[in-house]
Amino acid sequence: MLEVENLMVFFENALALGGLNLTVKQGEIVGVVGSNSAGKTTLLNTLSGLINDMRTQAGRRGKERISVYGQIRYKGEDIIDWPTHQRVKQGIVLSRERHPIFPESSVLENLKIAGYRRSKREIRDQLTETFRIFPTLHPLGKRKAGFLSGGEQQMLALAMALMARPSLLLLDEPLLGLSPLMQTAVMAAVFI
Repeated sequence: MLEVENLMVFFENALALGGLNLTVKQGEIVGVVGSNSAGKTTLLNTLSGLINDMRTQAGRRGKERISVYGQIRYKGEDIIDWPTHQRVKQGIVLSRERHPIFPESSVLENLKIAGYRRSKREIRDQLTETFRIFPTLHPLGKRKAGFLSGGEQQMLALAMALMARPSLLLLDEPLLGLSPLMQTAVMAAVFI
């Protein structure tokens, strides 16, 4: 499903990822473990296409130059130059660290925003599935997301990623700062 060969990412002259090789097969769960600043987030940003957006933004500001080398193949097709939206359209979805949600919008609005590429029927069906996976979120549907606890926000961020119905779900620090009870709930959703 996903093949990464000799992936290298530089921020200016600093090596962020050096010669990484990775294969993920259909239905497989792969974890990447490493210390802080080992390049885990850079890897996920590169796989999801966010690094291309970061590179464009940095170029506009005349700031840090970001260079990416190597190959990323998804379902046999080279995607290294694909923009983020094209990767999402093909099923590659990233749930980022520190639960990026829309705090002024309700839980339900956040979920509907995340399913924007789907039909109303698909959104309705996916909402039913999402509330089955995360029953804690159902009674919070009308609450502004910014008023949720950290664990509830993390559940919402993951639920938002699932609303896109990914075939490849990328999770960056999904358990960061969560209580053991919330960690169990989040991991149960991942392993469904």
